[in-house]
Amino acid sequence: MADVGEVLMSVLSTIRVPKPGDRVHKDECALSFSSPESEGGIYVCMNTFLGFGSQYVGRHHARTGQRAYLHITRTRKAKEDENNSGSGHPPKKKPTRLAIGIEGGFDVEQELYEEDVKVVILPDRQEVTSEDLGTMPDVVRERVSLSMSGIMAADSVSHTLQVQQWDGEVRQESKHAADLKQLDNGVKIPPRCGWRCEVCDLQENIWMNLTDGKVLCGRRYFDGSGGNNHALLHFQETGYPLAVKLGTITPDGADVYSYDEDDMVLDSKLPEHLAHFGINMMTMEKTERTMTELEIAVNQRVGEWEVIQESGTTLKPLFGPGLTGMKNLGNSCYLNSVMQVLFTVPDFRSTLVMPSLFSAFIIQAKLGYGLLSGEYSKPAPDPGDEIGASEPRGDQVGIAPRMFKALVGRGHPEFSTNRQQDAQEFLLHFINMVERNCRSGPNPSEAFRFLVEEKIVCQQSQKAKYTQRVDYIVQLPVPMDQAANTGEELKEAERRREEGDSSAPTVRAQIPFSACMAALSEPEMLTDFWSSAVQAKTSATKTTRFASFPDHLVIQIKKFTFGLDWVPKKLDVSIDVPDTLDLSGLRATGQQPGEELLPEVAPPPLMTPDVEVKAPVLDDSTVSQLCEMGFPLEACRKAVYYTGNTGIDAAMNWIMSHMDDPDFSAPLVLPGSSSGPGTTPTESLSEEHLATIVSMGFSRDQATKALRATSNVLERAVDWIFSHLDDLDSMEVSEAGRSAAESEGGRDPPPGPRVRDGPGKYELFAFISHMGTSTMCGHYVCHIKKDQQWVIFNDQKVCASEKPPKDLGYLYFYRRVAD
Repeated sequence: MADVGEVLMSVLSTIRVPKPGDRVHKDECALSFSSPESEGGIYVCMNTFLGFGSQYVGRHHARTGQRAYLHITRTRKAKEDENNSGSGHPPKKKPTRLAIGIEGGFDVEQELYEEDVKVVILPDRQEVTSEDLGTMPDVVRERVSLSMSGIMAADSVSHTLQVQQWDGEVRQESKHAADLKQLDNGVKIPPRCGWRCEVCDLQENIWMNLTDGKVLCGRRYFDGSGGNNHALLHFQETGYPLAVKLGTITPDGADVYSYDEDDMVLDSKLPEHLAHFGINMMTMEKTERTMTELEIAVNQRVGEWEVIQESGTTLKPLFGPGLTGMKNLGNSCYLNSVMQVLFTVPDFRSTLVMPSLFSAFIIQAKLGYGLLSGEYSKPAPDPGDEIGASEPRGDQVGIAPRMFKALVGRGHPEFSTNRQQDAQEFLLHFINMVERNCRSGPNPSEAFRFLVEEKIVCQQSQKAKYTQRVDYIVQLPVPMDQAANTGEELKEAERRREEGDSSAPTVRAQIPFSACMAALSEPEMLTDFWSSAVQAKTSATKTTRFASFPDHLVIQIKKFTFGLDWVPKKLDVSIDVPDTLDLSGLRATGQQPGEELLPEVAPPPLMTPDVEVKAPVLDDSTVSQLCEMGFPLEACRKAVYYTGNTGIDAAMNWIMSHMDDPDFSAPLVLPGSSSGPGTTPTESLSEEHLATIVSMGFSRDQATKALRATSNVLERAVDWIFSHLDDLDSMEVSEAGRSAAESEGGRDPPPGPRVRDGPGKYELFAFISHMGTSTMCGHYVCHIKKDQQWVIFNDQKVCASEKPPKDLGYLYFYRRVAD
């Protein structure tokens, strides 16, 4: 074996020193969830700074020829007995600072590790430590030492992502703090307790104005709790900007609010400002919750958190393949719950975890392997302060989906942050992402895709219009007026809760599932519908039915709404969602025998009798909105014309139902016009544009169709052709079939979106629940049925469910069952 110094010299040119901007992956393997704490540690390529677990570093070496890797391993140190009272200090069990959005939720003492770092040369795995470098030539020692120290000192990619994503509230110094005016009015505030609002005698949520010492109650919260706004009213009358919450004063600080800046702020002169009114900050103790703690408390509905998380019952921890927990990266529980459910759907398991997966889904494949393999489904090390705990919690080592979260959130204004999000919106976002990347291969989103048929019947002419659209989720309304329990019972429970009665029982509106389905299927009255049959606006009914039934059905309970004051709120309801579902009665029937259709004509354009009008009068704003969505200009003009300028919704429905028409993007031709199909601008296409698209591997017919659909604009044609690959693949067959049919006097319908269809009978296999008052706060967990047993996935906790709260879910997932 060659001398290690000579080997290092031979690979010295491949060893780089990290520069500012280099992404150093030293906390997690690029292809798995191995970390420095895992068995075998992690190997960081000293050229690309990618990290690899022990099972993948050899593969990277074989593929790239890179030989020098920095091997990092960490071993957890044994904790000293914190309960030992011999030191004279109390045990450190209580969190010292509550923090929303950080991993675990609390700023507790960090784990201690022993770290071992050395250079490993493949393929012989020769090892070089920092001490070994002292005996090597200066040029080797200097380059390798700088690379090692640079890698270790650099922020890891996971840390950088956390900093970029975290959008938490960082309090700033108030502009009023340095020169705050304080009145010499002789006011002295008692230092401990007994504070009351000087206006209403309220004893909670009490604030002192730092200018005149007035003690008043704080703001009223949107749920009715809090104060009576007297501190705010005092600011509006006097203009005195800063107030401190008296019950939060400790030697470490306090909650200070600036009414002028409308935000929580820092006051570097707080001890001096408090001393002016006789308060010694160093002797104060906290007697009230901080605003951060109150935010969490307000978000926790009475009983909801305990029921959904099955608190108070002994849950058996589960481990093994398909039972892997996911770490909360700071408000990422919505992502964890959705992905746990998706990777139980066979289409996603087979498509996104394939070894031969194309590059766009490497990170998804990594996530799928991490969840399904069972490799990371192991009990977490026992925390020192929980030894002897009577209730097993099911905490796992689990996986931290940092790279996946960064990938799916890239460029999105919400999912790229660490703020809480709506699980339903994330599910649709991920499905759209899969759709964009699976146009030329297996598409797992087809498992959820279905067609909706909307039937509109003009009440005056009784003629009908049918349209179809693609959807992925059934949004189920919640008819509160159909609650099984009485309104008086609900009002009494709400009154007792607002009065702070801790003994008040938890009472929710009990909505029958059948009432929700009836609200979904009943006809909707349209009062301002323009009927092409009577050439005027009239009333109509709209009925929605399933034109196809997907393999997997997602139902969203529309719990989130807005109050009369437009404040977001959540309906606290209990719905008896069934384990089995039969939607066969909601199958669309299409046009019925003898039923007449509404003619597709628009009213005559607005004109005066003595003026000839050569072009229709169209709503330019509606046309512009449609064009901004990427539709051809002429198609947008036709949509607005044929829907009689009745608005964006009607025009969009026209576009969606005519996208596959051969003349979809052809210019608008009015009745009686001399223009014909042979004279439209789309007939003369740029030969240069055609040649460019043909050179990409498409046929001339396909290139022609793409250019015609995009008004002969090359860039848009390229985007269009890649988004319609399925239609283009079947174009020759469809066109040949259409020609044959037309020769027989018939015509095949143009190919539509690819959907699966089958019986409308389903069984429940998973549901996602939300705790909190709105989608922007709270917590998500999911329950999944595995081998006829319900399992609760609560971030890193995976346990057998004893009482799955199926009546409190937000998203429900059904799979088709055979007849």
